[in-house]
Amino acid sequence: METQQLPEDRDSAPSPVDDEGTEAPSRSFGVPRVSGFVRSRGFRELVGLIALCLLVLVLLNRFVVQPFTIPSGSMEDALSVGDRVLVNKLSYDFGGAPQRGDVVVFDGRGSFVDTGTTDSDTSGDDFVKRVIGVGGDTVKCCDAHGRITVDGVELDESSYLYPGAAPSSFPFDVQVPAGELFVLGDNRAVSADSRAHLGDPGGGFVPVSRVIGRAEWVIAPLGHGRSLDRPQVFAALDRAIASAGGGARGHQG
Repeated sequence: METQQLPEDRDSAPSPVDDEGTEAPSRSFGVPRVSGFVRSRGFRELVGLIALCLLVLVLLNRFVVQPFTIPSGSMEDALSVGDRVLVNKLSYDFGGAPQRGDVVVFDGRGSFVDTGTTDSDTSGDDFVKRVIGVGGDTVKCCDAHGRITVDGVELDESSYLYPGAAPSSFPFDVQVPAGELFVLGDNRAVSADSRAHLGDPGGGFVPVSRVIGRAEWVIAPLGHGRSLDRPQVFAALDRAIASAGGGARGHQG
């Protein structure tokens, strides 16, 4: 009877033999364990990297820049509803202070919030407005041309005031205390700003110590990205006040 030869097992490779004739271990011996170690190490490194990134973001948000969302139109056209802005929290450190024309975000407790009124452009206790007067300034509205004056110098607000909006719907005449700010929204008709708090205990003035930082960049939504530059008219105002003997009070603490 013929015998049928079994087919050769092509998947089975002979074990390597060393010089002494002893069967050597397979080259694949231990590879799964090394591969698992590499995967575990890589996962730990990824988790560590994510944790480091989160820590950096927290520190940046706490000490350097902080995002805020604008929920109302009181700062139009500079800031629109839904704009996401980045506030530079270091802008007034190292001896600096808010200047006339800066758009600032501040904690309204003790100046705006304690009155019991609610402003439409707040996020909790935070407000965003433009600085019009700094400590020592006399801010009035309105002169013969219907404009605000700072220390008797007329302020041309046409470059940032909301189209068609008047500088103010009612007159005021205030002296800004040292270390405080007089702030207004660009869209005066819908802005509950320093004017709305003139009769309150704080007089509508914002302590410089309550300023969180200067709003410097619009980062969202898509297509709205831009820097919030200080209008050039305020540099001219500073020069006119300085030449009249008022000095550069925007740099006091």
